[in-house]
Amino acid sequence: MKTYLPRIALLARCLPLVALCSFGLSACRDGVDTIVAGDYVVTMDESLGVIEDGAVVVDNGEIVAVGPAKDIYRDYQSTHVIPGDGRVVMPGLINGHTHTAMTLFRGIADDTELMTWLQDTIFPLEAEFVTPEFIAVGAELACYEMISSGTTTFVDMYFYPEVIAQVVDSCGLRAILAAPMIDYPSPGFEGWQDSHAAGVAFVRQWQGKNDRITPALAPHAPYTVAPQHLQEVGDSARELKAPISIHLAETYTELEQISEQEGIPPIAHALNRLGDVRVIGAHAVFAQPDEFPLMASAQFGAIHNPTSNAKLASGIAPVTDMLAAGVAVGLGTDGAASNNDLNMFEEIKLAALIHKLRDNSPTALPAATALSLATRSGAKAIGLEDRIGQLAPGMAADLIQLSINETRSLPVHDIESHLVYTADARDLINSMVAGKLVFHNGEVLTIDEKQLRRRVAQVTESIQQALED
Repeated sequence: MKTYLPRIALLARCLPLVALCSFGLSACRDGVDTIVAGDYVVTMDESLGVIEDGAVVVDNGEIVAVGPAKDIYRDYQSTHVIPGDGRVVMPGLINGHTHTAMTLFRGIADDTELMTWLQDTIFPLEAEFVTPEFIAVGAELACYEMISSGTTTFVDMYFYPEVIAQVVDSCGLRAILAAPMIDYPSPGFEGWQDSHAAGVAFVRQWQGKNDRITPALAPHAPYTVAPQHLQEVGDSARELKAPISIHLAETYTELEQISEQEGIPPIAHALNRLGDVRVIGAHAVFAQPDEFPLMASAQFGAIHNPTSNAKLASGIAPVTDMLAAGVAVGLGTDGAASNNDLNMFEEIKLAALIHKLRDNSPTALPAATALSLATRSGAKAIGLEDRIGQLAPGMAADLIQLSINETRSLPVHDIESHLVYTADARDLINSMVAGKLVFHNGEVLTIDEKQLRRRVAQVTESIQQALED
């Protein structure tokens, strides 16, 4: 039977200050900044595993210690203790691929084929509506949704990344923000030359500006960016020491087109042209077995987007095969226009289920592996495995705390299984990024919800009027 005496003793000593600190008042701090407890601490660290009746010590934005609560309370003091009864603590979720401001296109032209959806609806709407003001509203809406559903890090690829960076700076999330580049006219650009130049300028502007924001380059895809331009962006990325985000092998049409034009499939073609640089490859639905050794040996991460790929009938990425070959694989939602939400708990569960169907095996992609795709493995896929994805000393204090005590989801026999197949965003209690709470007891702390709703309503009215016309 568990004992909560150390926990109760500490709370009794600090009770007046704990109440104040729950509102984030820095004056309450004494000793380490925060102790976050849980009936379970799912570390996603292979050596630490799952700790029953555990706690995490946070100080100066980093994790100082992880262990049994009795040891933590013996060795550390804090006036900001987040209790853990009926709760689980785990790493914050990592959304490896999205387009934040497309939240404002949520639900437009659903149930259509990918290229029809893009060419007949999305591209025309983007040409008409995408402005810095549009991006600011859509990105904030996306950040609100991600914060309230347990995501602490995301990888974005969308227009006006400098505007998105301002939103991320304000809302407290961690992000890799990639500036889009394409050979054709796009919002704000005439084609490759100016979009590439703007991307390089964005990286230079934001490198080192905020520890939570990593600027990156984003050539759209091999079928929209010429081979010589892929090579050019690879050169820029090496010079800048910046990562690259790119759509790869998303559809069978792309596989056929690039294989015919270049003599090799899309992922091999892109990696050969981009060279030795960190590449975050979104989708990889049609990754070919012959490409797996290259994908595993390069600085490459494949981002699986199960909901978006299923909704657009693009296919199912060979995730279990890629993992077996040593490829780093993460999870993403894609944009809310093709998902239609940014809820990573849904992606985790769907990934676990569809690969059992794909492989015709109930043992394919077990719960612990599915959970890793959104945490430890996902961090490796985006090149941040030394900072996030695990609860371990020295890692950034990016963590979430969930209720496991709701009647609708009792009992809990296996905590990792519970997190994959039963838990969802409704269970989120607290979310912390770099040691600061961004979500607490059902409230996003860093975004004004009422003001956001007013701004979203204004943009929505304009879009609906355009669709009617």
